[in-house]
Amino acid sequence: MHSATCLFRGTCPARWPLAATFLAAATPAHASFFHGEVQDSLANAISWVVIFFVPAVAIALFWFVHILPEKIAAKRLHPQTGAIKCLCLLSLVFGGLLWPIALIWACTKPVLYKIAYGTDTDASVHPAPAAPAAQTPETSQKSA
Repeated sequence: MHSATCLFRGTCPARWPLAATFLAAATPAHASFFHGEVQDSLANAISWVVIFFVPAVAIALFWFVHILPEKIAAKRLHPQTGAIKCLCLLSLVFGGLLWPIALIWACTKPVLYKIAYGTDTDASVHPAPAAPAAQTPETSQKSA
């Protein structure tokens, strides 16, 4: 037991020949499978992807997530869709801090709006189809 513990503590003289054997048997390490021109061209291609493609995808993803409250509000016929759009634009200025508020606002039903106007959707944005006009004797003669 004493000989095994002395190898790890560094007090045993047998440690140095063992370390020299391991160092002599070591092979050089390679950081890549590729060598020479292939490695250079691969690194060049990866750098172009990182410089142009990744930021473009990141901006597109950010924009898609950013306008999500607007899309939800429009789909639900939310009566305050315009205000939610304005809050999303303000969120750009304030670094996205207002975005969660816009998302919560878009996903909730406007209770006070329903109490005041009797509906929770905005009829001015998406009006109901108009009823057909009643025919008078003059219009029935013109159509015949």
